[in-house]
Amino acid sequence: MPNLSNVNNENDNEDYTYNLKLPSHVSNNKVLLHSCCAPCAGDLMKRMKASGIELTIFFYNPNIHPKKEYEIRKEENIRYAKELNIDFIDADYDVQNWFSVAKGLEKEPERGVRCTKCFDMRFERTALYAHENGFEIFTSSLGISRWKNMDQINDCGIRSAKNYQGLTYWTYNWRKANGAKRMYEIAKEENFYKQEYCGCIYSLRDTNDWRVKNNREEIKIGEEFYAKKLAE
Repeated sequence: MPNLSNVNNENDNEDYTYNLKLPSHVSNNKVLLHSCCAPCAGDLMKRMKASGIELTIFFYNPNIHPKKEYEIRKEENIRYAKELNIDFIDADYDVQNWFSVAKGLEKEPERGVRCTKCFDMRFERTALYAHENGFEIFTSSLGISRWKNMDQINDCGIRSAKNYQGLTYWTYNWRKANGAKRMYEIAKEENFYKQEYCGCIYSLRDTNDWRVKNNREEIKIGEEFYAKKLAE
């Protein structure tokens, strides 16, 4: 049984690379990527594709609210997957199931217990799909954002993988060696939709509360996009 808390050591001493190496115990070249959105997943998709990894995107994010926001984020991800010729799995938007998971946690802060429950829900569905479709390893774009707690995300991924013999959650640090910077560069190049809050109704509420207190306009769904990168 591999050490699930340290499965990314094949790349630990490398700088930013487009020649990623999967953990040595993985017998095939397939990776299932849980994607939260195109801006966060863009660099991961490009790097794994360039590394010759057989990548499949799994989009399962019933936390995203409202439905208009969900559809915009999903369609942006589908567009980029098509551009890179990467398979895309569109999972259910079972939002009522998500609300049942979040019940009683409506006032929890970002990175708190509600987020853990949310990650668990999404990763458990991702792990099930991986198990049923011949994937030995899966990972997520969630950890690349500086607004997220990477240890919290990795713990949820590892816990979900443990439900299935032979399945590993890849804890590769996508932020390192300016990975997060490259994420924004690709977002500008592709003029991706710019998410201004994490995704759920409670994140939207708290972000708008902060904006009002700081004399800023509330979020307008579907209006902000990353600017096209100017030619130098």
